Amino acid sequence: MSYLESMFSLQGKVAIVTGGGRGIGQTVARGFAKAGAEVVVLSRSGAKETLQMIEGDGGKAYFIATDVTSETAVDLSLEEVIAKSGRIDIVFNNAGICMHQTTLEATVEQFREVIDVNLTGEFIVSRAAGRIMIGKGIRGSIINMASISGSVVNVPQWQCSYNASKAAVIHLTRSLAVEWAEYGIRVNSISPGYIATPMSIDTPKELRDAWMPIIPMHRFGDPEELMPAMLYLASSASGYTTGSDIVVDGAYSCK
Repeated sequence: MSYLESMFSLQGKVAIVTGGGRGIGQTVARGFAKAGAEVVVLSRSGAKETLQMIEGDGGKAYFIATDVTSETAVDLSLEEVIAKSGRIDIVFNNAGICMHQTTLEATVEQFREVIDVNLTGEFIVSRAAGRIMIGKGIRGSIINMASISGSVVNVPQWQCSYNASKAAVIHLTRSLAVEWAEYGIRVNSISPGYIATPMSIDTPKELRDAWMPIIPMHRFGDPEELMPAMLYLASSASGYTTGSDIVVDGAYSCK
């Protein structure tokens, strides 16, 4: 193994990916496994296809049904991970939802649902994993799914709940990074732009047609194009990187 390969290797690591049944989560779970990690997919909806992909690549993975908004469910799931795998080195908080609604149309319940999954869920999983890492002396890496929507207001769709949740995720990330630096736990976030996943592709055609002219690269990103940044954040290559938000958006947020 070359110097660069060893720097980005996840060999011997245990990586948790929430919402890893499809989209970005599925791509990252598979990428982590290819880099040598044993991958644990936490999801409400299942991850049969993800596990088949990883096993087809010769990797190791298993699934635990989990609701990231439930503190009890997350604690029990992470206890199961420790019982099966003995440690947790990497967490990718990917589970999330989005609702396109005007503020006047959205209900308080809908706003709370988005905040609960996108923000509170990342807090619950990060705290549970952080406790384990600190208790076992593991110098781990937590990666939170943010979005360019945490820094800019997307148009023409209205999604104030999603935007607010992702802005909060970025600052949650910074806060945890400072708080846990003394334990050697790095906490970073990634802010993708429009990526070719079901969340983007399944949106109405009029929205997709409106996005393309204002993306400087005039295309969706491929989920695979997030993997170099994800491997950097998960591996020892980013040993001095914490509290950062890496933007991968085809220059959308530069406008």
